[in-house]
Amino acid sequence: MKPAPFEYFAPQTVDECLSLLAEYGEDAKVLAGGQSLVPMLALRLANPEQLLDINGIGELSGVRRENGSLVLGATTRHVTLERDPEIASAVPLLARVAPHIGHFQIRNRGTIGGSLAHADPAAELPGVARLLDAELDVDGPRGHRRIPVADFFETVFTTTLEADELLTGIRIPLWDPRAGFAVEQVTRRHGDFALVGAMAAVEVSDGRVTRAALCLTGVDAVPVRREEMEQSLIGATAADLDLPGLGAQAVADLSPSNDVHASSAYRKQVGAHLASRALAHAIHEATRGVK
Repeated sequence: MKPAPFEYFAPQTVDECLSLLAEYGEDAKVLAGGQSLVPMLALRLANPEQLLDINGIGELSGVRRENGSLVLGATTRHVTLERDPEIASAVPLLARVAPHIGHFQIRNRGTIGGSLAHADPAAELPGVARLLDAELDVDGPRGHRRIPVADFFETVFTTTLEADELLTGIRIPLWDPRAGFAVEQVTRRHGDFALVGAMAAVEVSDGRVTRAALCLTGVDAVPVRREEMEQSLIGATAADLDLPGLGAQAVADLSPSNDVHASSAYRKQVGAHLASRALAHAIHEATRGVK
């Protein structure tokens, strides 16, 4: 199939893009990497009357450290997350997750902003953003706002981004350089979206957990943080943790969906195992300094 007819615009500044969004509203779609939007256009699952290509907006690119956070422009490519040494040093999990995103052709064009705005609950980057308490910079006709990622994802493919707003940047707070990170996934084939995924971050001092984060993907309509569990780990001796028990606890209150790829029971059982394994690997890295 081919897309329905649409008008094509290539704004060169954020202000120009915002003017077009204000003019056309919900009839327009923003094109970043296009790795999700273009197939939807081809299948006519999306039928915008206007397409706003933001790839020419230079102010949406770039990576820098600022006030204890790594700041990434919304059009930062997946391949940049995979290869940029500054990103790998500041937020190691971004570099580790990137190779799991599709295939290299996808990563060459896909963008971090596009992935977050698309809000697929099985995707890797929404999970990383939720795990690490990212904040999202958004501009619109009512001015600039910064949205905590916990308030950004509403449900499957739905965010709090208004039709006349543009996601312009992502801010990820930096963890201690000695922290441990891990990502665990089960996929049908390499490059597929994960049936279930788990990501963990842990800081350990003198053998005790001082900070922890755990996020599951593919088990609910949005990435799921396990914040009560995280708090219960603070002060615990890392070597004595009941990791299988923690994995079971991480999925105890979840009811994943059934679909043609996996049953709810399968996702829950695998999610428990992956949560346990992610915590184990993150703790190992945090206690042994293995990067």
